[in-house]
Amino acid sequence: MLKEREEMRPTDRLRIQNDGFWQAATTHRFCKELAEGSLPIEKMRAYLIQDYMFVDGFVRLLASAIAHAPSLADSVPAAQFLAVITGPENTYFLRAFEALGVTDADQRVNPAPVTAAFIDLMARAASSGQYGQMLAVLTVAEWSYLSWARPFNPPSPDLSFWFSEWITLHAGEEFEGVVDYLRTQLDRQWGHLDASARADVEAFFAEAVALEKRFFDAAYQGFGE
Repeated sequence: MLKEREEMRPTDRLRIQNDGFWQAATTHRFCKELAEGSLPIEKMRAYLIQDYMFVDGFVRLLASAIAHAPSLADSVPAAQFLAVITGPENTYFLRAFEALGVTDADQRVNPAPVTAAFIDLMARAASSGQYGQMLAVLTVAEWSYLSWARPFNPPSPDLSFWFSEWITLHAGEEFEGVVDYLRTQLDRQWGHLDASARADVEAFFAEAVALEKRFFDAAYQGFGE
């Protein structure tokens, strides 16, 4: 048992330290109903409107991580993922908004409190200048989505695309590779951090996990609508 703990990946330790919120987020009823196609359209519309507010901050955070990667080889997978976020994922949002009747005016609502908190967390990580803190937030964001989406992939063929493609964007071999890359980068970085820097990474990781759970809670409530 001691040997197993010693060999555990740092990212596994971080996840286990936040297991309560992690499990609550990755098994959330919002995700289950989305995957079943039973989630009310109004909730999906509100969710996508709020989630799209993350894209700008996420792109800036990912770009900051690319800039702080130790080498070109370390940065290339993140740069390739950045093209997915600004390409296929952005296109998905635009197509879903059109299909669901989400207008430009609908998108000009204020961020919900939890959305604003997550945007602030990404901004703090991006401006920290600390690769480990950037990776902590990125890893939670993508690993938690893989964790909830993977059991539902491939999605039911009769799902509307705004449900099914949200699942396939966050599951499958390519996305598994993105998550493994982020985890591996954070695992390697962990070994170069002193106690104070590790505490900072733990704090960013924990805050991100808690916000993921809060975001799904708010989404299931329609963000107060």
